[in-house]
Amino acid sequence: MKALILVGGFGTRLRPLTLSVPKPIVDFANKPMILHQIEALKEVGVTEVVLAINYQPEVMLNFLKDFESKLDIKITCSQETEPLGTAGPLALARDKLIDGSGEPFFVLNSDVISEYPFAELIKFHKAHGGEATIMVTKVDEPSKYGVVVMEEETGKVDRFVEKPKIFVGNKINAGIYLLNPSVLDRIELKPTSIEKEVFPKIAADQKLYAMVLPGFWMDIGQPRDYITGLRLYLDSLRKKSPYKLAVGPHIVGNVLVHETAVIGEGCLIGPDVAIGQGCVVESGVRLSRSTVMREVRIKKHACISSSIIGWHCTVGQWARVENMTILGEDVHVCDEIYSNGGVVLPHKEIKSSILKPQIVM
Repeated sequence: MKALILVGGFGTRLRPLTLSVPKPIVDFANKPMILHQIEALKEVGVTEVVLAINYQPEVMLNFLKDFESKLDIKITCSQETEPLGTAGPLALARDKLIDGSGEPFFVLNSDVISEYPFAELIKFHKAHGGEATIMVTKVDEPSKYGVVVMEEETGKVDRFVEKPKIFVGNKINAGIYLLNPSVLDRIELKPTSIEKEVFPKIAADQKLYAMVLPGFWMDIGQPRDYITGLRLYLDSLRKKSPYKLAVGPHIVGNVLVHETAVIGEGCLIGPDVAIGQGCVVESGVRLSRSTVMREVRIKKHACISSSIIGWHCTVGQWARVENMTILGEDVHVCDEIYSNGGVVLPHKEIKSSILKPQIVM
């Protein structure tokens, strides 16, 4: 089987992290976002992953070359010269996706994190005999999204309603699809939306089905959702593979610590924290609801909450970093500095406090 991952553009919503690397290789829970998807695809027998991309393909491919051999899976790029929306890339990659076997292929949005129940999705798709299956997830506020109206028993999709004013349902498109090759005959090579132009036509032909995604779902394309996604991911890890989580008197709730990270005496870490490769957390540090990417040093008695600390940063002694502060790569926060929601571009030294949310260039 094959899969196409819609990687797309510049990842502007996750700047300043995406100023250093393309968004799909920004770390999430101690490994690149896209690797969570590729590993799950490999598990259900996908042999080739095509990345639909219009920005820095060589950076992505060089990075993923290592994983290609480790996971024994072929990874190639299909590069757009102009943005083609969410359906155009399928037409562009047509020759890579069709192999004459007639097998369906996966299409994933690269920002989506979930438990990826691909085996159940394949089973459901083959059982209903339609042309396409989309995964849907339940949300509390459907009025903010495009809602999928479907038959509860069979999963057959009736129609889509964009940002409904009155309640029509609470299930939204989760950005994970399994499509028969015939779907490609419905897509022209031009900027096209799969959600607004292709799926409604398949639904009108009564060949589109939806499966409700079990477990959690999050689009982690922006910082607040990235932090929420980490909490949901660690919750799921607690249920499925609790041995991967850190334990000890200094750990509160769900915490993921890379085996090479060093944590000093008297720290209090958690809940909902990921600490990456080669990090040094000195004594007396307090960390909660945050991601600390690889090779970061957090000095004594610093306090970090609800923030993302990018690669190779340093946070000084007694510093306080909170309220969705995002430090780009190689940022150095001096001792006793306070950051309230500062968004700091790479390679900066912060010598004075950031008292209200702002971008520091």
